[in-house]
Amino acid sequence: MNKTISLDLPGALMECEIFAQPDVLGNLLADTDRQIAAVATAVRRRNPDMVVLVARGSSDHAALYLKYLIEVKLGLPVGLSSPSSTTLYGANPWGPSTLVLALSQSGGSPDLVASLASARTAGALTLALTNAPSSDLAAVAELHVDVHAGVERSVAATKSYTAELAGAYALVRAWEGHAGASSREVAGAVRDAALAALETRGAVTECAHDLRDVRQLVVTGRGFAYATARESALKFMETCYLPALAFSAADLLHGPFALLGPDVPAVVLVPAGRASVTMADVLERIVATGAPTVSVGAGPRPVGVRLHVQTEHDLPEDVAPIVDVIPLQLMALELARARGLDADTPRSLVKVTKTL
Repeated sequence: MNKTISLDLPGALMECEIFAQPDVLGNLLADTDRQIAAVATAVRRRNPDMVVLVARGSSDHAALYLKYLIEVKLGLPVGLSSPSSTTLYGANPWGPSTLVLALSQSGGSPDLVASLASARTAGALTLALTNAPSSDLAAVAELHVDVHAGVERSVAATKSYTAELAGAYALVRAWEGHAGASSREVAGAVRDAALAALETRGAVTECAHDLRDVRQLVVTGRGFAYATARESALKFMETCYLPALAFSAADLLHGPFALLGPDVPAVVLVPAGRASVTMADVLERIVATGAPTVSVGAGPRPVGVRLHVQTEHDLPEDVAPIVDVIPLQLMALELARARGLDADTPRSLVKVTKTL
């Protein structure tokens, strides 16, 4: 999307990368026949009976989305691995019937590289999904998917995260056997939905100014939207220095629900789909606590919420997270600005975090 952004503004790099997403996503999904279809064919040939995902940071949230996709679409059990099981304790729980899939924007964290190397040595099929085809992680994997997000300069991941989601979706779609013209139709629909998500800027900025002085925040969603809740909370923490706790709506109703009240606002994700009925009930209960509530999702403004950001698309529930995070990225950017912070240079953070 062509948009003139002043590079003198705080968070200008993050803003540029947010607005690059429609083209990044459309191009990646339109190009699945060339790259991802071949990877999916290799995975089908091995016919794994379970999948283990390995990731850190924002990529961990992309892995959560992929977990839902594989379990719902392919009917395979999926686990999220703890890299320290290998790097600290020497565990090697992999086998030849397992697909071990690592997700990483940079492909440079030593614990992810070590986990994938361990899995490959044990005979598991290994696959890396990265934005860095020359990285150590890509090199150690038997298969690799490049999400082609381009160079990302802001510390906070935006386009690399949604590109990971799109790459994950395209992989599962190809694994199911879908390709060709239908893939190009999905690419166009996602690009259009991403463009529409950027048009929420006015409503998002209003929310950001309303939340400017809050001291903590709860973010909740369910099903495919849970990954969006997790990623959004991370964006609020790293760009706004705001303690933001993300919960599955089901888990929120247990002990964490006691957090909510007039001094603790909630951001509630209410996308269309099977989770919508449950989320409507949870939203009603949150509003009843007196918590200032911001809802984000399809449809008109729910009763009782303080502010609502309406998403304009008709994507299926399993595709929607690719674009539904975009208004939350914008909200984090504008909230950082409202708090006098530069989202491009959060304190104490670097772009590539290397853990063991």
